[in-house]
Amino acid sequence: MHNTKVLLLAGASLIAGSFSLQAAAKDFDFQDPKGINNVSFLLDAPLESISGNAKGVSGTVSFDPKNPDTVSGTITIQASTLTATNNKLQEHMLGDGWLDAASHPEITFATKSLSKVEASKDGFTAHVTGDFTLKGITKELTVPVTFTYLPDMLGKRSNGAMEGDLLVLRSTFTINRSDFGIKPGQNTEKVAEAIELRLAIAGAAPDA
Repeated sequence: MHNTKVLLLAGASLIAGSFSLQAAAKDFDFQDPKGINNVSFLLDAPLESISGNAKGVSGTVSFDPKNPDTVSGTITIQASTLTATNNKLQEHMLGDGWLDAASHPEITFATKSLSKVEASKDGFTAHVTGDFTLKGITKELTVPVTFTYLPDMLGKRSNGAMEGDLLVLRSTFTINRSDFGIKPGQNTEKVAEAIELRLAIAGAAPDA
């Protein structure tokens, strides 16, 4: 009888521990009400350098600080929020000849797997493989990402409006516009083939 109780208690403990591990993951919302989150881009051609950013960032990332390699989620950018250095350039960029933002309103990156995970002071770095979709074309990319986990810091970012945790993602990577059907091979002296993308965005997980 004593052994049976011990086994039952051990089983209950294992189940509770398993549930605790599963429940440790939090969903971080990257639709920042402060409007600070943005993604910047740079095309540095021989004759012209084009740069700008997009503020229409949203998405959800599931993150467990005890099991960082289980990260999953999708980050979305509203193509219509991309801005360039002048109005004419921006009009061309969003038009059907280039990004065709009206027909393809979202740019997304959906996580598939992580590799080369290394711990850092406030989180970890990793190579994240996922599906990157631009102008309706999806390519698998592997990009370096720094994950910074900031427990109980949401209150400072929200000026006390809500309490909770923050997760900051930072990454810089390059794509080729020809891979996504953006006027391949055209105007390369003024519009670079390589597009450098840079992001530093924060997601919030408010306390329940």
